[in-house]
Amino acid sequence: MVLITILPQWNQELPFKKKKKRRRRRNMDPIIIVHGGAGDIPESRVQGKLDGVKTAVITGNKILHQGGSALDAVEAAVVSMENDEYFNAGYGSVLNLRGEVEMEASIMCGKNLDVGAVTLVKDFEHPISIAHKVLTDSPHSLIGGEGAKLFALSKGFAPLPPESLISENAKHALEEFKKHGEFGRTEIGIREGGTVGAVAIDADGNIAVATSTGGMSGKAVGRIGDTPQIGSGTYADNSVGGVSTTGHGESILKYCLAHSIIKLMESGINPTAATKTAVEGMTSRLNNTAGAITLSKMGDIGIHFSSRRMAWAYIKNKKLMYGINHNQILEDK
Repeated sequence: MVLITILPQWNQELPFKKKKKRRRRRNMDPIIIVHGGAGDIPESRVQGKLDGVKTAVITGNKILHQGGSALDAVEAAVVSMENDEYFNAGYGSVLNLRGEVEMEASIMCGKNLDVGAVTLVKDFEHPISIAHKVLTDSPHSLIGGEGAKLFALSKGFAPLPPESLISENAKHALEEFKKHGEFGRTEIGIREGGTVGAVAIDADGNIAVATSTGGMSGKAVGRIGDTPQIGSGTYADNSVGGVSTTGHGESILKYCLAHSIIKLMESGINPTAATKTAVEGMTSRLNNTAGAITLSKMGDIGIHFSSRRMAWAYIKNKKLMYGINHNQILEDK
């Protein structure tokens, strides 16, 4: 008797091995953390800063828990702070030596390392939203000055009337700078820090970071700081985490602070230790202060600042935590 074995073709499914449909898993608990700037923040502005970061983090958290992306959540959180005079971003941005607002912002997607950034932006309400459009709608990563204006107009952003972004606080900060004739140790001049930022991870495990600022009070016309420079003010990588920084811009960009924190985390250091090590390392090396918020791919949080104060807030496990002074952790249900 001759036995004949019939082998199945390799490109066909075996009848006893049914192929299961893969379902997209959305099992990550969304988390968002924000900061409202590091510096010598006076007592008179502390409560406004705290209220502002809590409002921002709630805004971003709502988007995450409605199924929105981390990119949309961090943009919304930063937009909230760009609307608030208590922050050095959007309305409330500090002024250059000519008394003008020149803003910059960046946003990054950790899934594919896509970035969008703008600098030397004038007369637009939300530079972070323009930066987001650069990420999604431009072959470029960073656009500045007249080019940023033309790009924003082409995408439907409406310019504001001249000087509508200039606040009384910004005017006062410029006057103080001119009197003292030095930048001091913080971005807004001698009194208070600037820059706002947000880091989030969504239900799909995607990480995004957004950072926005008016820069340094009394800065030269055309000065570009760390915020629009990826790796300095902003960095996100799904395989590691995300970081947004604030503080003395020139020092942050020299130290590549955001990326320095990411590299420490990549080596196995936890977010808290990595953030502290990099921030203190920058301050020790360059004698200027900074702060950063960090979120790992596992949802662990790091917060550290070498300045006097930094407003921050995060929502994790349905708890809203926030603070502004060293060793201060407050909670709202």
